[in-house]
Amino acid sequence: QVQLVESGGGLVQAGGSLRLSCEVSGSGFSINSMGWYRQAPGKQRDLVAVITSGGSTNYADSVKGRFTISRDNPKNTVYLQMNSLKPEDTAVYYCNTRVGVRVYEYVYWGRGTQVTVSS
Repeated sequence: QVQLVESGGGLVQAGGSLRLSCEVSGSGFSINSMGWYRQAPGKQRDLVAVITSGGSTNYADSVKGRFTISRDNPKNTVYLQMNSLKPEDTAVYYCNTRVGVRVYEYVYWGRGTQVTVSS
């Protein structure tokens, strides 16, 4: 019922920028939050940023001041503007959403998009 499609990943030099997009498709639900997680090789999947339906945001300390999460509610799309990229930002970035269906909440993940930052 719910699908997430990420886009915008790629190869960029250190100090450069990328903008990730994730569109949530489907019907019969309300979006409680949307966010981005990342997973580097051999590492756990960590929170990068999240934004709630009300617009509040939360960022990992490692990306504060460099990344900005935003949303386009009519399009059910979340963005991650990544500036001043560092090699340590290299990871697969996964879109995440928590949706509400009546009294239930479900979590969905995208397939991920690779971000590679060269030094």
